[in-house]
Order: sequence, then structure tokens, then C-alpha cells
Amino acid sequence: MSQVVAEGIRVAFGGQDVLHGVDLTVGPGSTIGLVGPNGAGKSTLLRVLAGLLEPEAGTVTRTGTVGLLAQEHDRRADETTAGMLARRTGVTAAEHDLERATAALADGTDPDGDAYDDALQTWMAVGADDFSARVEQTLTEVGLPLRLLDAPTAGLSGGQIAKASLAAILLSRFDVLLLDEPTNDLDLDGLDRLEAFVAGYRGGIAVVSHDREFLSRTISDVLELDPVNATWSTFAGGWDAYLAEREVARRRMREAYEASEERRSALVGQVQGAKEQSVRGALRAKKKPPDPDRAAKGARIEAATSGAKKVRALESRLAQLDRSMANEGVAEPRKEWELRLELPSAPRSGDVVAQLRDVTITRGSFTFGPVTLDLAQGDRVRVVGPNGAGKSTLLGLLLGHLQPGGGTATLGSRVVVGELDQARGALASNETVVDLLVSHSGMEPVEARTLLAKFGLKGPRASRAAADLSPGERTRAVLAMLMSRGTNLLVLDEPTNHLDMPAIEQLEDALASYDGTLLLVSHDRRLLDAVTTTRTWSVDDGSVTVTDA
Repeated sequence: MSQVVAEGIRVAFGGQDVLHGVDLTVGPGSTIGLVGPNGAGKSTLLRVLAGLLEPEAGTVTRTGTVGLLAQEHDRRADETTAGMLARRTGVTAAEHDLERATAALADGTDPDGDAYDDALQTWMAVGADDFSARVEQTLTEVGLPLRLLDAPTAGLSGGQIAKASLAAILLSRFDVLLLDEPTNDLDLDGLDRLEAFVAGYRGGIAVVSHDREFLSRTISDVLELDPVNATWSTFAGGWDAYLAEREVARRRMREAYEASEERRSALVGQVQGAKEQSVRGALRAKKKPPDPDRAAKGARIEAATSGAKKVRALESRLAQLDRSMANEGVAEPRKEWELRLELPSAPRSGDVVAQLRDVTITRGSFTFGPVTLDLAQGDRVRVVGPNGAGKSTLLGLLLGHLQPGGGTATLGSRVVVGELDQARGALASNETVVDLLVSHSGMEPVEARTLLAKFGLKGPRASRAAADLSPGERTRAVLAMLMSRGTNLLVLDEPTNHLDMPAIEQLEDALASYDGTLLLVSHDRRLLDAVTTTRTWSVDDGSVTVTDA
């Protein structure tokens, strides 16, 4: 049976454990969701399972082919789309191995052909034999023209690279497939295709994702990593069952701790009372004159001895309770770090926030418009549509980042814009994160560091070049910028990409209380359900349809 079995995995970075003795089996028919806050070690565990990272302790046993498809943020120079697909599906590596094995068979260094047989078996297993035919079919299915197969990936748009990344997953034939954030940047059609693929996959899958709806529809089991308490737990039955069971487990942990603390507090009180009573008895005995009555003297000695025994017995019971709590793991539940996000408002803008009048723009082979739109003060608009339809172009025109080829685009008076763009462009800088926040907000450096720390960017992270941050850190840094000063027009383009679930929930709460004008572009179905909007702008092939939300 093809599977990956990990036992007792421990990984440490900088002397601090990231994974603590984790056990996991990924086999046929299982789809395991790896969950936990950013930094919990989810991506690290995938790399260990794939054999790309050796753990400090523990073992990993692999039978069959194993492939890791992680989000790639840096496109490789001179690599074509076809080359990227072959590399990510394991076809390129299998072809190279087969070529080497064929040469070894020919020159006699592999006389029995064992290496050749293994290489050929792997080449067949990853689907290299019919790869070219499947590539063309899959690209057509995801909506990419075949001419892009020979095009460098560096020239692809964000929507095109998202579709190409989806195609790599759909083309995969690994026995065990490891997916790291596969839903990022996918539109609703892409999400549907990915979910159908995962549901029909015969091999085992382990997936890291913060898309709650995707997890609810696909996974069979959950492995939760808890960096605060340095523990990990497994839950069977899928996402919704995990949420219910986790809540029950946390409530029981809290109740067990409170009950044990109540017993402990009562014992501590009894020990203190017994000690005080013993001390008072000793003082009274000292004040009394010597009693020639032997019987009375013996009674006093016996009472003093009895009091000391009672104290020792109670202290023994207290020590026994402490040992029992330690052995049973009854400890105060530690509160994990939680993002506290607030989105302050600037003074009210004019009634007209932005206008487009018969706007057109041509970008390469894509033409947007003509479009006429009004964005009024207090509007809460969700912008939806497939990748490549023109959503980012629309935002760029509204905010003045792009100049129309025809028509007029106007930003209203007293508009203060807060923007989180899909590429997190505000962080594409060699300046440090703290310096960017200072220049953006006017804060003192100490204040800026304090705010960044609230977003999990402490100490050395705040002093790093912004461009060197991870995707999740970039998103949190932009959110810190939005929180550092008030806005009355908030523009969020795929804000949940690379955010962990607690942060997504905080974002939902912050958007509920935000009283400015909102433009929200997202394919996160649960976020769209949670955030109240007044209108929907549906973008498709360069045109915009307006409906009431």
C-alpha cells in the first residue's frame, strides 16, 4: 500500500522546537487537513513528509511516489509554462532518472536492470507516458490558451499563473499528494475544479489551507498543531466534526483545570488553617505555667503532635494532587496569541467616493470597458468574477493607479484610501517594515514596533526588509498599516490569502464594525457570507454588472 508514515517527528529552528513528536499516516482514501496558526509548523511538516527536510528526531517511511505542490511566489527565470507543469508534477525528475537508468543499462553499470525497472515504474506512476496529451486537455479545462505552454511563466498575469498552478495539481498522479495553500488566488470555478479533483483522488492527500469552506467540503481528518501548548492532536470525521470536537475538548480542559484548582485551593486553605491552629496551640502551651499533672501534660503533648500530623497529612494530599495534575496533563489552558484588529475610520468623505464614466483601457490583448460606475459614501461593495476578468484593473482605475485610455475616472473629495492589494505591493521594498510603517503613519519608531508586535512581527522581523517577509507576514504588515491611521475608503483585494483562521475571523469582526466605504474582492466564500455588503459588482470579460447584494 502506497503511503507516508511519520513517527515522532521533531523539528527545531533556532534552538526552539517547531514540531514536537508528531505522528501522521497519509494513505489511500484519506484527505488530512493540517491546521494551526501561522508559524505552527504546517508547511515544515509537509516538507518533512516529502523528504525535503530531515527532522531532528523521528522517522518517515515512504512507499510509492510522493509529491509536494507548494505555493510558488518566485517564478523561475526562463521556465516555460510547460516546463513548470512538468517539474511540479514530477515528470521532469522522472524523465531525468529514466535517462540515467537507461544509460546505466546500456553501459553495463546496471547489468540486472534493477535501477532501470525502478525508474520506469516511477515514470509511469507520475503519468509521464501520456503527459503531453493530458497537459493540453487540462489547460483547456482551466481556461488557459495552449499558446501559453511555450510562454515564460514570468510573463503570465496573476490570474494566468493561478490557473497554471491549478493545472499542475490536476495533472498530478502521485500516490501521496501534499498541497500547501492550493486555494490561494483561485476563482470560484477553480475552487470547484480543485474540490472535485480532491474528492476523486485515489491516493492520500495532506493539505494546508485556511479556506474553511474548502476544508469543510474535502477533508476526512484533521491534524491540529498547537505551538502555544507544544502539542498536536488528531480528529476524525472532517472539518465540521473537528470544530465541534475541539470545542468540547477545550471546554473539558478548562473544566478539569478549574475543578482541580478548586480542590487545590481548598487543600491549601486547610493546610494554612491547620498550621495556624498548631501555632496558636503552641503559644498557649508556652503561656501556661508548668502543670504537675502528668495526665494533663500528656494531653497537651498529644494535642501538639496530633496538630503536626494533621498538617503533614494535608501537605501530603496537596503534593499528591499536584503530581496527579501533572501526570494527567491538567494545566491552565494557555491563551494563544490573537490578532486584535481594528480598522479606524477617517472623517467622512464627500458623497461621491469614485466615478467611472465610459472608461476603457487596453492592457496587452485584454480590453476593459466601456464601464460607467458610481461608488457612493457608505457603499459596501463586493467585487466578484473569474480570474482575468478585470477586477484588479477596475480597482486600479477607481484608485487612480491606472489611467484610462478613454472616458474619465474620478476620485472624490476628502477620500482617504486604505488599500491591501493582491500582490501586497506596499511591502515590495528594501526598506525595513518598521521604517515603512513610520513613513506611512507618522508614528515614532517605538510606537511602530509596538503595533507590529501586535500583528506577530516582533523584534528581528520588524527590522527585516519588507520584501523578505513571508506572504503571511506581508499581509499582517499591511493590516498593521491600515490600523495605524484612519481611512474612509477601504479596498481589500483577496485579503484572506496567507492569513490563518484566527486572523481571518478577526478581519471579519473588524469589517463588521468599519463604517467607511468598502470595496472587497474575495473568493473566500465564508468571508463573503460573513461580511455585510450593499451591492455586488460582477466583473466578466472586461464588463461590470451591478446588482443589490
